[in-house]
Amino acid sequence: MMTISLIWGIVVAVCCCLWLILGMRRRQMGEPPLENGLIPYLGCALKFGANPLEFLRANQRKHGHVFTCRLMGNYVHFITNPLSYQKVLCHGKYLDWKKFHFTTSAKAFGHRSIDPSDGNTTDNITKTFIKTLQGDALNSLTEAMMENLQFVMRRPLVSKSKTPVWVTEGMYSFCYRVMFEAGYLTLFGKDLTGQDAQKGLILNNLDHFKEFDKIFPALVAGLPIHVFKTAHHAREKLAEGLRHENLGKRDRISELVRFLNDMLSTLDDMDKAKTHLAILWASQANTIPATFWSLFQMIRSPEAMKAAAEEVSKTLENAGQKISFDGSPICLNQMQLNDMPVLDSIIKESLRLSSASLNIRTAKEDFTLHLQDSSYNIRKDDIIALYPQLMHFDPEIYPDPLTFKYDRYLDENGKTKTTFYSNGIKLKYYYMPFGSGATICPGRIFAVQEIKQFLILMLSYFELELVESQVKCPPLDQSRAGLGILPPLSDIEFKYKFKHL
Repeated sequence: MMTISLIWGIVVAVCCCLWLILGMRRRQMGEPPLENGLIPYLGCALKFGANPLEFLRANQRKHGHVFTCRLMGNYVHFITNPLSYQKVLCHGKYLDWKKFHFTTSAKAFGHRSIDPSDGNTTDNITKTFIKTLQGDALNSLTEAMMENLQFVMRRPLVSKSKTPVWVTEGMYSFCYRVMFEAGYLTLFGKDLTGQDAQKGLILNNLDHFKEFDKIFPALVAGLPIHVFKTAHHAREKLAEGLRHENLGKRDRISELVRFLNDMLSTLDDMDKAKTHLAILWASQANTIPATFWSLFQMIRSPEAMKAAAEEVSKTLENAGQKISFDGSPICLNQMQLNDMPVLDSIIKESLRLSSASLNIRTAKEDFTLHLQDSSYNIRKDDIIALYPQLMHFDPEIYPDPLTFKYDRYLDENGKTKTTFYSNGIKLKYYYMPFGSGATICPGRIFAVQEIKQFLILMLSYFELELVESQVKCPPLDQSRAGLGILPPLSDIEFKYKFKHL
């Protein structure tokens, strides 16, 4: 037994030595500084995953603004100077943003490839997302979301008690269940068989979604879902509910889902259902934590609460809207929602402090990347990456960057501020929680509107308090770094009760 173990130990050692000698990339003339890491295939992945921000800052200090790291078998070129972001995006003809995103979606959600180059879809799929999430289509989505949020929030009024009572709940749990239900109903419509059936469906789907979303970072990292039996079962149950025969039992399905269903005509029913699941995940996974952070930061800042409440009151008054539990629900149009700079600033500042997206593109061929003050040779299939959290936490761009300042994105006239500087130069890209260029989230406008609607309704219908008034900000869950908005590692208890109107 000892002999076999010794032999295997020698074999592993020899393989590692061979990898160190033959398998490690060697930096060539004109390429960025290179960090291979010492672990075969993984490279620097463990260090990056433990704390991406500190890992990148350390390499920035060591190598400058551009460097290459091996991560999970890929060579990733990090561009860390925000003044260079625009230059990177100008090299679009050499960069493929679709390859990674479509491949990851197929692996995580289990559908056949929807990459147009594979023949199952056309290039119009990107246009479909824009057409059904922006412009005129956004109006119907926003109206449905406002209606569904109030349907979910005002439902407890059916109780027999006429005197409002305080309810204590975890704030993240509250945001999760309210935004999930309202968002699900907005995308996939309401159950025609009745509210009891719908409530049971939503509760089951909420549990399945949490179970599946829990292991999503592992799926992106390349692990097969079959390793996670419970999550695999949850994914299949979620998809089952989105099959054509089940959607046929629902009313007011969104234009996005209907268009997508028609466009994916070459896919079978289950593959279509799994693309709908991808839409569900994309609409919820970042919006839910973003909603939590916006509500939490607003409540714990008296100045933010006061300014937000005044803006909401003024907006409703100008729109001729009255807050009532018995009358018509609140309804605000796009123009009215867009003219709320205080809420916009609160949301932006909350997302700045909690976003950790990784903007990536794959090199289609060998080419030279020309940046602000230097050029680098990039090899085919290498990845160009931007990590905006570095910029969001840069004290030169954002003084006192770890502090929530509700008016950070307001100018001296109380309007939206758009001028931010690095090294004395005005930045074109200074706020990037939703990606950039061709990879920017097509649903970003709707996402912000959802959060804004949520805050408007919370301020209109409820009295709100933190259970612990001086509670500290919970740490971010770094296990989801690279995926967007980081959720809190622990929940925060708060109290709410309906106002006397």
